[in-house]
Amino acid sequence: MTQPAKLIRGLSLLDSILLLASGIIGSGIFLTAADVASNTRRPLLFLSIWVIGMVITMLACFAFAEMGAMFPEAGGQYIYLREAYGEFVAFLYGWMIFTVSVAGTIAALGAGFAEYMGKLFPALSATHVSVVIRFPGLSAGHLVNNLYTLNITREHLVSLAAIAFLTMVNVVGLRRGAVLQNIAIWAKFAAIAALVILGFILGKGSWGNYSMPLQASSSGPSLMTGIGVALIAVFWAYDGWVYITWVAGEVKDPQRNLPRSMIWGLLIVGALYVAINAVYLYAMPLRDIAANGAVAQAAAVSMFSEGAARWLSLMIAVSCFGAMATAIMCGARVYYAMAEDGIFFRALAKVNPRWHTPARSLVLQGVWAGMLALSGGYYALLTYVMFMMVISYTLTVAALFVLRRKMPDAPRPYRCAGYPVLPALYLLIGIAWSGNVIVQKSTEALWGTVIVAVGIPFYIYWKRSKQPDV
Repeated sequence: MTQPAKLIRGLSLLDSILLLASGIIGSGIFLTAADVASNTRRPLLFLSIWVIGMVITMLACFAFAEMGAMFPEAGGQYIYLREAYGEFVAFLYGWMIFTVSVAGTIAALGAGFAEYMGKLFPALSATHVSVVIRFPGLSAGHLVNNLYTLNITREHLVSLAAIAFLTMVNVVGLRRGAVLQNIAIWAKFAAIAALVILGFILGKGSWGNYSMPLQASSSGPSLMTGIGVALIAVFWAYDGWVYITWVAGEVKDPQRNLPRSMIWGLLIVGALYVAINAVYLYAMPLRDIAANGAVAQAAAVSMFSEGAARWLSLMIAVSCFGAMATAIMCGARVYYAMAEDGIFFRALAKVNPRWHTPARSLVLQGVWAGMLALSGGYYALLTYVMFMMVISYTLTVAALFVLRRKMPDAPRPYRCAGYPVLPALYLLIGIAWSGNVIVQKSTEALWGTVIVAVGIPFYIYWKRSKQPDV
């Protein structure tokens, strides 16, 4: 009898570190500085918040690393939640990942890639409408003659083409997908290094910007509240570090390489983030950073010339492309793990016998991400889900304590550094941060909760239709 195809462990330690870095460094670092500046209001705090965000994330990484070494399987965080709390909690996490988090991230990165390609090549921009679809009912378009219209532009087509291309690359082999994202991340490293080094050496900036705070506002948030709100943007910029756990089933020697890749990868990204924000501050005073959403381009123009904006557009396009490749590769492994448990579309549990990849999971993810890219509603979804992502991280760190009690004798090739103090500290920070978001961003918190709750009827359906093992 032919044995079913299995996933192959083909990712080395270097591949894993680069995958984690590629998953984190997308468009966030080029878009979030304005929000961080307006809420921190002091140059030193503006830079320190990136270190604070990295340290807080590292606390979670230590806990995830122990569980990743215990359960080196495809699905990562989904597996940890399942083992600690059961299928229901794990399903809600996986539902959020599929419906919004990963698919929305892929759509947003695809749109970011297409937008910046349009800046480089105007013929590909959103000003060129390729297809107009008119239909009655609700849509993301505009009402014309009692019909809603959806304008599909060349920018949409570029975004869809990028999603389709990267999906197919990952379908035909893990190594091909890994090579592609490795090339993209090395290009990102080179571009960021060039911006930082050339900016400080040759750029027209001022060290005086480091001592010019943003003018205080009597109606503005308090210092602690401002830090909490700024961390929303910082956590979004760091989000993606968990991707490596989702592909744990394909990492070589995962008990050793998974913890190492998480810790080293996050340290590398944190250093890059501090460096690039330092060069932003060198280029412009904090008030200008707070007022400029496209701060990377504005900083490049300020330090060099208008021509630097085109170079930055290429840099951001490559960054979005690489992060999208990583999200596509990793996200599909969560749905694959859910399907294996019988609480998602069962067909997604099959591995392609030729390429040994979860091909059906990848294709379904690509189709849904493409639909979100056309809808244009993914940015709002991502804002809602960031709250739930941090909740899921907090719940997973708490799972470390649960698993220490439930499975005291289970092999633990890596043990969480500073246990129980450091993971407990993360829990306190996560709970405090979540409470601050509920007060300051109540609408986003509510909608994040609603998105997750919508999955409950689907869980009941799949649970009831689940066939018992024989």
